[in-house]
Amino acid sequence: MSAFQDKDPRVEGIASSIRVVPNFPKPGIMFQDITTLLLDPIAFKNVVDMFVERYSGKDISVVAGVEARGFIFGSPIALAIGAKFVPLRKPRKLPGEIISEKYDLEYGTDCLEMHVGAVQPGERVLVVDDLIATGGTLCAAISLIERAGAEVVECACVIELPELKGREKLSDKPLYILVECR
Repeated sequence: MSAFQDKDPRVEGIASSIRVVPNFPKPGIMFQDITTLLLDPIAFKNVVDMFVERYSGKDISVVAGVEARGFIFGSPIALAIGAKFVPLRKPRKLPGEIISEKYDLEYGTDCLEMHVGAVQPGERVLVVDDLIATGGTLCAAISLIERAGAEVVECACVIELPELKGREKLSDKPLYILVECR
């Protein structure tokens, strides 16, 4: 599912506001830089508005944002739809009792953490991040939330890199994106 397939006219402005930085952070990577999108208040507002339009009235009680760019988009979405915002953080950033989920990266592993009790059994959760590439981060987020007994309703990302096949790793979890980069 994606907004660009729905031919929403706002998608073109969003896509054109994303800067592509060649060979960052390493040779061969075409980095999708959303900082230029954030500098364009119309494009930034359109991103938030499009997600809010999709998720309003869907009985979502939690928006979980993946560190760090998922916080940027997830927080205003949560406020607009009347849901709480739960940050999914990198290791050692949350005080108190946490649960964690490790996941594989191209060269090593990483981990997401969430406060114990941040989500409750039966809550309906939207997971938000800026981009899906290989899908490892979103899979870890889904696992973390489901281990707490909540239901992941959908994942939402501004950008998808379809050639990396991250969507396939999500199995049956719906993914909604605004921009597809090839």
